[in-house]
Amino acid sequence: MDKNEFRCIECNEKAAELHRDYRNGILKITICDSCQKPVDKYIEYDPVIILIDAILCKTQAIRHILFNTSLNIHWKLCVFCLLCEAYLRWSLLHGSEPSSDPADFIRYTREWDFYGKFGLAALELCAFFCGVLLFLWAVVGCLQGGTLQLSLLLRALLLSCYGKVLLIPAVIWEHDFSPLCLGLIKLFVLVSNSQAIRVILNSSRRLSLMAVCLGLLSETCVAQACKKLPWSIQDMITFE
Repeated sequence: MDKNEFRCIECNEKAAELHRDYRNGILKITICDSCQKPVDKYIEYDPVIILIDAILCKTQAIRHILFNTSLNIHWKLCVFCLLCEAYLRWSLLHGSEPSSDPADFIRYTREWDFYGKFGLAALELCAFFCGVLLFLWAVVGCLQGGTLQLSLLLRALLLSCYGKVLLIPAVIWEHDFSPLCLGLIKLFVLVSNSQAIRVILNSSRRLSLMAVCLGLLSETCVAQACKKLPWSIQDMITFE
């Protein structure tokens, strides 16, 4: 990564380097000039510890991942999360149709319903991102006169959707409280999105929550429109 991309995980100030190499295997973590704390303590941590702190939505861990690493899997993670969500919707679609014929399962796998659910999930995710980015562009870019790094913000939002991977265990371990589990997973993803926005913009919690709520409203409107339009987008996509 370029030197000007490093950030202190404590105060969010820019840093020229994360550590200094004195040769012979001697490394010393750089101290931030602003807060007098280590710029990034996580460079010495095990990846498992970093992942746990990121799941706990710790600001320092998220700053480490977004600013001080070259992690570039956000698009792959996005596609995988969409596949998880599409599989959940597809399983709920055919889960209420029990059959003892093994050929039925093969027939279902060849149907276009799964791809239709994937398209709907992608459309709703795009609506969510558009609502968040437009709100932040209007508030930060226009009203506050600041600069908004859309590419970095989009990368943060994509990475913060990792909680959707939990949809697969929710389908595998079916039980009577699955709606509650799905609701908790959705809440966890929204909290992660909000924390990612706070880290990128170094903003207040109120601004990030407002952005996430507007994105959720946009996503909900698109989902309802797909169901209620006269020509039924959902029926055309899923061939039901």
